[in-house]
Amino acid sequence: MANFHVVAGAGEVPVHPVVRKITPADLREALIEGFDDFWAMPSHLIFIGLMYPVIGACLAALTFSNNALPLLYPLASGFALVGPFAAVGLYEISRRRELGLSTTWRDAFDVLRSPSMPSIIGLGIVLLVIFLAWLGSARALYESLFGYATPDYANFFHQVLTTSEGQRLILLGNAIGFVFAVTVLSISAISFPLLLDRDVGLAVAIYTSIKVVAVNPVTMALWGLIVAVALLIGCIPLFVGLAIVMPVLGHATWHLYRKAVEPDGGARVRSMP
Repeated sequence: MANFHVVAGAGEVPVHPVVRKITPADLREALIEGFDDFWAMPSHLIFIGLMYPVIGACLAALTFSNNALPLLYPLASGFALVGPFAAVGLYEISRRRELGLSTTWRDAFDVLRSPSMPSIIGLGIVLLVIFLAWLGSARALYESLFGYATPDYANFFHQVLTTSEGQRLILLGNAIGFVFAVTVLSISAISFPLLLDRDVGLAVAIYTSIKVVAVNPVTMALWGLIVAVALLIGCIPLFVGLAIVMPVLGHATWHLYRKAVEPDGGARVRSMP
């Protein structure tokens, strides 16, 4: 029964929230509202956001120490695949601020008391598996083009940027990454905020997120592009920029969820703490 609850939610019959039609103007409003949340408590949000770049820097160091330079770009770009789970604490702060509750950085950890926490963890595991599959695919592609020998660090970037094999690596690698990114966007665009707000279960959350993307393909494609560009900009200065980019995107995602899903969809709403 516990496993059923994780997948199907608290109700005996799954209730699917009503999805709205949204426009690029809604994305703009969500970003403004997300930045407003960040600006209201920057010290708290930077504290949380720093977890993301610190993890990124550690992964980058791990890549170099393990002679796995070809995975540095997949690791950096793959942050977009696990970002929705990393931002759960930020969604909680936005939720509390929206309700007019007192909010400090400690309140981000109130998410651990959410009745949907097992479903949130389950979806996080799904994203982690996708992230690892992306790394495995990137590694396999590199080895199929350059072989299994340890990369020559002195000539690595020259090989990737100037040889025909390197050009195929860039083209095919980004094409494969695009497929992974679209998959993650579809299943997680609003599923984590939905689970935090309502105990609907993993299946309904993923279905609702996919439906939001299906109903709003152009707008959600634009949202995916905004997220990708923002994360890229945040990664450039040794991941430090993510301390600002990550909180703003996290809060904007909460507000995007509010715009994309009707509040009276019939699902069980999380009670006020």
